[in-house]
Amino acid sequence: MLRRLRGIAHHLNPVVSIGDAGVSAAVIAETQRALTDHELIKVKIHSESRESRQALAAELVEHCGAEKIQSIGKVLVLYRANPKANPELSNLARHDTKGGR
Repeated sequence: MLRRLRGIAHHLNPVVSIGDAGVSAAVIAETQRALTDHELIKVKIHSESRESRQALAAELVEHCGAEKIQSIGKVLVLYRANPKANPELSNLARHDTKGGR
């Protein structure tokens, strides 16, 4: 499952960006919305420090109830299943209908 999610996420662009303000209420709300709509998303963390990026990622995962799939550099991949996901928005459903692996 993890390999499949990483493969789907590879072609995605970040839909949430964490800047100098850190994990604010607005960032949490946008991440929640994106996870509900898309289930699998990428988040860009604009921090130079690796420790800071890891702390911000952990904070976001905790607030959103998501699962961290992958973290490479400044990009974080998150997953949260939505049993009522819109097939036109869900990255998982769209990938499956395209005949993905």
